[in-house]
Amino acid sequence: MSVIHFVIILPFLFALIVPIANKILPKVHTGWFVLPLPIAIFVLLLSMIPSIENGSEISGSLPWIPSLGIGFDVYVDGLSLLFGLLIAGIGSLVLLYSIYYLDKSKEKLSHFYVYLMLFMGAMFGLVLSDNLMVLYAFWELTSISSFLLIAFWDRRERSRYGALKSMVVTVCGGLAMFAGFVLLYVMSGTFSIRELVETIPQLAEHKLFVTAMLLVLAGAFTKSAQFPFHIWLPDAMEAPTPVSAYLHSATMVKAGIYLVARLSPVFSGHAVWLWMVSGVGLLTLIYGSYRAIKQTDLKALLAFSTISQLGLIMSLLGMGSAAAFYPGTSQYLFFAKATTAAIFHLINHAVFKGALFMAVGIVDHETGTRDIRKLGGLMAVMPITFTITLLGAFSMAGIPPFGGFLSKEMFFTALLQIRELSFASMQLWGSLFPIVAWVASVFTFAYSLLLVFRTFSGKAQFEKLEKKPHEAPLGMLIPPLVLASLVVVFGLFPNLLSHTLIEPAMAAIHYTGLQPQEQFMVSIDMWHGWNTELYMTIGVAIVGTAIFILHRRAAWVSKPLTNRVSLSGAYDEGQRLLDNAAGRLTRMYMTGSVRHYLIYIFLFLVLSLGLTMWLEEAFALNTEGMATTSFYEAVVIGALVLSAIAVPFANSRLMAIILTGMAGYMVTLFFVIFRAPDLALTQLIVETVSVALFLLCFYHLPKLKKELVRLPFKLWNLLIAVSVGAVMTLIALSASGSRKFESISDYFIENSYKLAGGKNIVNVILVDFRGFDTMLEIVVLGIASYGIYALIKLKVKEDENDRPLGPDAMKYDVYAGIRSNDVILRTVAKLVVVLVLIYSMYLFYMGHHHSGGGFIGGLMASAALLLLAITNGVDKIARIVRVDFKRLTAIGILIALLTGTGSFLADVPFLSHTFGYFDIPLLGELELATATLFDLGVYLTVIGVASTILFTIGRDK
Repeated sequence: MSVIHFVIILPFLFALIVPIANKILPKVHTGWFVLPLPIAIFVLLLSMIPSIENGSEISGSLPWIPSLGIGFDVYVDGLSLLFGLLIAGIGSLVLLYSIYYLDKSKEKLSHFYVYLMLFMGAMFGLVLSDNLMVLYAFWELTSISSFLLIAFWDRRERSRYGALKSMVVTVCGGLAMFAGFVLLYVMSGTFSIRELVETIPQLAEHKLFVTAMLLVLAGAFTKSAQFPFHIWLPDAMEAPTPVSAYLHSATMVKAGIYLVARLSPVFSGHAVWLWMVSGVGLLTLIYGSYRAIKQTDLKALLAFSTISQLGLIMSLLGMGSAAAFYPGTSQYLFFAKATTAAIFHLINHAVFKGALFMAVGIVDHETGTRDIRKLGGLMAVMPITFTITLLGAFSMAGIPPFGGFLSKEMFFTALLQIRELSFASMQLWGSLFPIVAWVASVFTFAYSLLLVFRTFSGKAQFEKLEKKPHEAPLGMLIPPLVLASLVVVFGLFPNLLSHTLIEPAMAAIHYTGLQPQEQFMVSIDMWHGWNTELYMTIGVAIVGTAIFILHRRAAWVSKPLTNRVSLSGAYDEGQRLLDNAAGRLTRMYMTGSVRHYLIYIFLFLVLSLGLTMWLEEAFALNTEGMATTSFYEAVVIGALVLSAIAVPFANSRLMAIILTGMAGYMVTLFFVIFRAPDLALTQLIVETVSVALFLLCFYHLPKLKKELVRLPFKLWNLLIAVSVGAVMTLIALSASGSRKFESISDYFIENSYKLAGGKNIVNVILVDFRGFDTMLEIVVLGIASYGIYALIKLKVKEDENDRPLGPDAMKYDVYAGIRSNDVILRTVAKLVVVLVLIYSMYLFYMGHHHSGGGFIGGLMASAALLLLAITNGVDKIARIVRVDFKRLTAIGILIALLTGTGSFLADVPFLSHTFGYFDIPLLGELELATATLFDLGVYLTVIGVASTILFTIGRDK
């Protein structure tokens, strides 16, 4: 495992530590616990700059699913280093800002920082991954964690709405991107981004190439809020300001930008890519800038300005891809300048937008409002915040001597140069690019002035404010001050970034078109002479100032747009129609009749399986090689059939449960006859626990009363019953009578001891060969047990006012109600419970070589606890066994997961196990296997799950 893997994993580990730290030191703000992590990562990434600047790559690999070419492969080049520094650097400042912004006495801080650490880890994973499938996993994790962050104030309806909207849009785009990744794999045979670039010639000619490109762009456009997928970003402003400053300035919204830049070597050189990326970017630029001047909420203004600026960067990446039309020529470097401008503006935007979000958060925090109509005159009482806002807004407007001015000039240069492209009809339509961009820049200049002067200058309206305005505390001012200082530094000394960050990032994006030994040389100067770009800037300033002046005086300039017809309204209407349609469909088939539900299930089963088998001509009956039925087998089959037939005719629920259990015990006898002791023991214990569970559930129901009712004969029921039985019987006979593949059992027999060090093949399969399946199964069991607990406890809370008081309250404890008064049984049970618990540990310990294992041992221990509860009551268990079984379930799953991830330390796939023989004092030579640790997790999980379910239902009120 490389250091890069730790950069990704550490935020997730901190997410686990945060709740613990919050409980241990509740008086300390939780932010102080996590602040050192992004600072340390930032310093680590800074130390990598010299290596990356010299053209080196830092990489690491952990196998995951080698057969599919999926591995936890990571690497750092110029592009990923740039994004990593933004994630860690801005993240450090946001964390410091949040410590002073969020009140530890009012906010759920542990939740906030867990979500933030999850998001940070996902972003690091996204930008550092080399494997497309791993990148996709982190991509969707950013959507989930951002949903949690945006909905942090979950009691606000708008927060929940904005969070859901952002997740729906970005997850849908992510699914489209996933399909694009799959098509790229189909075309190239690899998920590795670096290997993908090497297959460019064959990819471009493939019929699926454009389809894959469009699907990937759908993911990028939704994540980076490009028109028309921008609708989620303004509503996401309901998040706390630290979230907005982090997600919407430097991280989440830049993920789409990163994806376009990362895959630009694969898709650039194609006209569709050029037009889609640059065209959508310019459309987003002008739309976002126009909508920004119509906003009265400061965060909404910044939201649309972010949309606009993201469009600017996206369009530059699109225009920079034109270089691929001229590989190995001087024209290649000529058009690649647009990418240089994109990277530089990416940095500038992260800096000035982060400062502006924090400044707006300070205004909101200290005045109680973000409504620009209520603000004004704050310059005198909040001079530092005013200075921060001034620097950030002027950089966003493109006013010298700030960094935004330089990248805007470079943007204008790229727009003028793209007209010289002789491909993709650009000479005809390319002249529109500078016009659209100039108009958008005018709006950008205007809303930048609005942000500063409508908030801080003019007449003070303090009487309209919820709070008496005053300057923020120093801790809240330091982060935006650092960013505002960088705005000035990057403007006066831009070449601090040229060689350290911009050139390596350029090399990562455009390395396929350079001549051998050729490299990018980036030099950024403040003064370029009196050229077209400068005249465009002067024009922007003049017209933008005029719009700013008219904003107060002309209603048509400042009047907000009506929402009668809007993309956001279309989204809401679509959601409403889908909800209504889903409701009608659900009411149509959810009749409340169990019979109807069984009909749906059985019909689907018969049609899907039966038609598939018939169309594939898979029905076959081959009696060759079948064993004869012995007398004992015939007796067991007869008992099994009779017990099943007798269930509907039982006179009481108790008898029905006993007959059902009898059928299960007959299956146990089959396993005994077939010499499968592990399966027999598992079935025996599962059946015992299941019968007890049935008894506990039916204890709450009224006594079964038989009534003589003449039921009409229903041919439909008969046909379904016969069809299900016939289809399943034919499938079973066909499966047992045909072998299309060699049995894998021979492989397990030969290798269970050789590769896994175990003689019990069944247990070795569960914990080693198919350990991943087992881990997912115990996770599902854990979720089921938590679900049962939550359902019952929620019902209890709703009905707790109806609980009787006094001695009658005991009847609500099922175990108290059925507790045995038999002294002999209670005395013997104490000894039996101890013996069964010892035997369960024996089964766990010996399961690797003999019959047993963690699953069987856990069930045996649960059965012992159940016996103790029945004979002595649950209150006695609570006093004797002071174990929270819900936590025990989580601990078991965690042990199993950590055992699997521990294999990464040895650079082997997830859940790879090893074993060895060691001389242990007093015990002699013993075999120690890592699979035993995994089995321990299974053992604890099964005990926790079974006990949680049994005792929760048993204590149901």
